[in-house]
Amino acid sequence: MDNAHQPELSVVIPVFNEADNLPGLHNEIVQTLEGMDYEILYIDDGSGDGSFEVLSDIQKTCPRVRLIRLRRNFGQTAALSAGFRYARGKIIVPLDADGQNDPADIPRLIEKLDQGYDIVSGWRKDRKDNLLTRTLPSRAANWLIGRITGVRLHDYGCTLKAYRAESLKPIRLYGEMHRFIPALARWGGEKVTEMVVNHRPRTAGNTKYGLNRTFKVILDLMTIKFLASFSTKPIYIFGGLGGLCFLGAIVSGLTVILMKVVQNLSMNRNPLLIISMMLMTAAIQFVLMGLLAEILVRTYHESQDRPIYMIDKIIEPTETLNA
Repeated sequence: MDNAHQPELSVVIPVFNEADNLPGLHNEIVQTLEGMDYEILYIDDGSGDGSFEVLSDIQKTCPRVRLIRLRRNFGQTAALSAGFRYARGKIIVPLDADGQNDPADIPRLIEKLDQGYDIVSGWRKDRKDNLLTRTLPSRAANWLIGRITGVRLHDYGCTLKAYRAESLKPIRLYGEMHRFIPALARWGGEKVTEMVVNHRPRTAGNTKYGLNRTFKVILDLMTIKFLASFSTKPIYIFGGLGGLCFLGAIVSGLTVILMKVVQNLSMNRNPLLIISMMLMTAAIQFVLMGLLAEILVRTYHESQDRPIYMIDKIIEPTETLNA
């Protein structure tokens, strides 16, 4: 792999049960990129509908195709992470396998990238999805992500993006965090922009997305915010919570004393005394949690790089052609 040719472009396509869409999508990509130096990297994410067999047949007729087959369905983020890791191109463009992303937008994204950007994010301005279950929740999620991360994009969920390969190297993906790559990269100093791309209705297969993904996005967004603000200093957030609890304990304890002095109320029967003790205990626990988190953070940053997926096999074009 180290001595392999490095193409200018790698098209990375995660695939999960999209057998009916793959032949047409592949032909579109090949026609669009004719004359360019590229490779197409398909990642079969544990499909059970014969998608891998379809991809194997495609590879037999197209030496630019490389296949990665994951052992089971790990999810889109893991499949993209595998694709990004094994892509050889100087520019990496992921897109969905359902045919809704238009391959004709790839050259336009690259032209925008050449204007001095590191990442160009696609914006499905005219979406061809269900308004209530897909479009409106997506708009709400994009607004929330923009507010929390400070990186305002119209469409974080659009898979079709263009990346300079070096922009992806420091980023590790977990959960559903592939959609947050532009924000993570911007925090790292990369230049990020967006452009309107074409979005097409699905013609075959079933969508893999639903309202439940919105809840996952919110949870991942909380993680992203924590990592951005406190990933190297968790004692700040836990210590801050501990400080608030300690302050509450002091106020509650002084109130108990004041009530004893002024009103001669029994201290041991005053519920505020119990609250004060509980807050003091919580303060100590928060500080200890912060110290433990500091140790974990240092272990995390110094540990070996471990992927979030397990590959069953990688098939290079020569292996299929010689079979």
